[in-house]
Amino acid sequence: MNEKKLAQDYSKGKIADYKPFNFVDGEGVRCSLYVSGCLFHCPGCYNQATWDFDYGQPYTAELEEQIMADLAQPYVQGLTLLGGEPFMNTGILLPLVKRVRKELPGKDIWSWTGYSWEELQEESQDKQELLAEIDILVDGPFILEEKDLTLQFRGSANQRIIDVKKSKLAGRAVIWEKLNDGAQVLDAFHKEELI
Repeated sequence: MNEKKLAQDYSKGKIADYKPFNFVDGEGVRCSLYVSGCLFHCPGCYNQATWDFDYGQPYTAELEEQIMADLAQPYVQGLTLLGGEPFMNTGILLPLVKRVRKELPGKDIWSWTGYSWEELQEESQDKQELLAEIDILVDGPFILEEKDLTLQFRGSANQRIIDVKKSKLAGRAVIWEKLNDGAQVLDAFHKEELI
């Protein structure tokens, strides 16, 4: 995806799913919003139905109120944006994340994207604005040949878990300090067994 694709030209304001109170889409208890529409079409994608911008149901004010109420629970750590492609749905996500920042400032925001960190630096203003509101970004397309089930919060070895705020300050992608891939854990376990 070398040319800039404007979200407003593709997004139909639809979501594929909303899953409150889950433990798999980032650190801690999360509320996950799956948006509809993706142009990456990664072979082996686990969520191919969400490639279609017309898939699912319209994002509504009622759903937003439910998301905010769920996020307000003290045991919920934050909001996760997935898809489809969140950065092709900035029209619905930007107002939501800005509201979360204003009304629930202690909550963190994670997002998955098929764009690399470096590609997003060159992308349209709306994508830059959404990126600025995110704490943790899992970047890059899923690559079937690099699939690795031991990786933390991602499916293929090319994908990175990036600390957005630290990366903005450093001017380069900075990996999340809590990265703890299964392979690394298994290596440490096997080394202890040898001692």
